[in-house]
Amino acid sequence: MMNITIIAVGSLKEKYLTEGVNEYMKRLDAFANVEIIEIEEEPSKTSVTVGDIARILEREGQRITDKIKPGSYVVALDIEGDHISSEGFAKMLGDIGSYQSSNIIFIIGGSWGLSDFVKSKAAKRLSFSKMTFPHQLMRLVFVEQLYRAFMISSNRNYHK
Repeated sequence: MMNITIIAVGSLKEKYLTEGVNEYMKRLDAFANVEIIEIEEEPSKTSVTVGDIARILEREGQRITDKIKPGSYVVALDIEGDHISSEGFAKMLGDIGSYQSSNIIFIIGGSWGLSDFVKSKAAKRLSFSKMTFPHQLMRLVFVEQLYRAFMISSNRNYHK
């Protein structure tokens, strides 16, 4: 069985997001061992400088990379990453599991994204859209797409 770790900056604050993520996590149990590791989000002031952002990304990045298990296939969710369809994502998961590693780590950054150092640790970078999403909402969108990918791979019906 595939082992999937989602390293996510920050914790979910909204009840509806927590409930949605929990629902998909339950559904995913049938397909893979999935865990979410929350990394503390760096506090930031209302007004931040480029230097502040760099420090935030560096600190969050260090906490992220500390959680990356050796031998894992790392995928960063990054607005500058590749765009793929849900079917393409399902194929990608299958290919990684078959040819690379049964341990996959997906990384969801915080408010300011991911540091270049974290991005450099990723074997693949994925973008879900050219639009920007709040990182907490992205967690829900991601676990839904993960579930959808497993449904596609197992030829089960799931709404289109």
